[in-house]
Amino acid sequence: MQVDPNEHSTIGPDHHRPSPTAKKTHQRLMRIGVWFLLLLIFGAGFFLVLRHHDDTKRRTTSSRRGAAGGTATVTPVAAQKGDIGVYLDAIGTVTPVYTSSITSQVNGIVTEVHYKEGQMVHKGDPLIEIDSRPYRATLLQAQGILERDEGVLAQARMDLDRYRAAWARNAIPKQTLDDQEKLVSQDEGTVKDDQGTVQFDQIQVDYCHIVAPITGRIGLRLVDPGNVVQATGATTLAVITQIQPITVIFTIPEDSLEQVQPRLRARTNLVVDAFDRSAQKQIASGTLLTLDNQIDTTTGTVKARASFVNKDASLYPNEFVNTRLLVNTLHNATLIPSSAIQHNGQASYVYVLQNNTAHMRSIKQGVTDGGTTEVEGINPGDVLANSSFDKLQDNSKIVVSTKQIAASTSGSTAP
Repeated sequence: MQVDPNEHSTIGPDHHRPSPTAKKTHQRLMRIGVWFLLLLIFGAGFFLVLRHHDDTKRRTTSSRRGAAGGTATVTPVAAQKGDIGVYLDAIGTVTPVYTSSITSQVNGIVTEVHYKEGQMVHKGDPLIEIDSRPYRATLLQAQGILERDEGVLAQARMDLDRYRAAWARNAIPKQTLDDQEKLVSQDEGTVKDDQGTVQFDQIQVDYCHIVAPITGRIGLRLVDPGNVVQATGATTLAVITQIQPITVIFTIPEDSLEQVQPRLRARTNLVVDAFDRSAQKQIASGTLLTLDNQIDTTTGTVKARASFVNKDASLYPNEFVNTRLLVNTLHNATLIPSSAIQHNGQASYVYVLQNNTAHMRSIKQGVTDGGTTEVEGINPGDVLANSSFDKLQDNSKIVVSTKQIAASTSGSTAP
């Protein structure tokens, strides 16, 4: 059987052409291959970056260990036995014991001002004069009325004496004697009324001569001669503030009352030091006087007042100060510089130096005063590291610095 060539050429190409289903399958495989290749490249890159980070971290840790493991030169310090104070720190205000704002008790014209601004005055020193002439005239009238009524009373008493003698001889009726006795009582009342008027007018005259009611420093001049003042008290003529002694009012937490109250009841003189605003310079030293009678519920504190002699006038009224109240003194405590203490979270430790080796020792911190801290866990005389902490770890080899061993009591301690 013969095959037609034309028919064969027509069937051949259609028979080798891929089907649509095979074409889609091929495209899907290509996409999967591309995504797999991308994921492989990303994974390889991430692995290389992570490996580089780990290598860097290992090299840093190794270098640190190498530095810490080497011999470190440290400055030594010796733990000491001594006394240290337990203080309560607070802020306070300098408050005078007495402050007198002087006003006029009479109406009148100021004639003289005797004081100078900022002058120290003593009780009874003259300050201001007010024109007293009207009041002296009124006083003179009252004195005249008193003298007249005293004469009337004297005459009534003389008559009473005569009536009593006559009554004894039955020369007058009893009613006449009784009337005279009542007349004498009326005159005595009139004289007392006159005496009160004279005393009142004398006080008005005295009010014209104003003197210092307390000893202290007077402020700026507030009135001048020629000014008219009123007895309403609206115009302040002068202000005197007592500065010797002077007090400081400050607050302490209510939780600290159990430390302070027993000492006050035992009449112990608790020392209070006043420092300047920066809390660096001590201004004065005094004693605690008393505590307030109630706690401020808004702040949970109670007010306290301390007294200062203030001989040099270093404390100024209404000045802001920092106070330190010494509530107790710890004796025979182990003291070290605060700079020798290291911290790991809530734990505290030091490096004890023995046989050219630093040994880590856990401690318990106590009272801190300045740069000195009371601790437990080491003994007086132990030598501690006070430098090169970044190169130290437990059992590190060390070289002691040639500097002299410092005493831990170099900070301020209580006497």
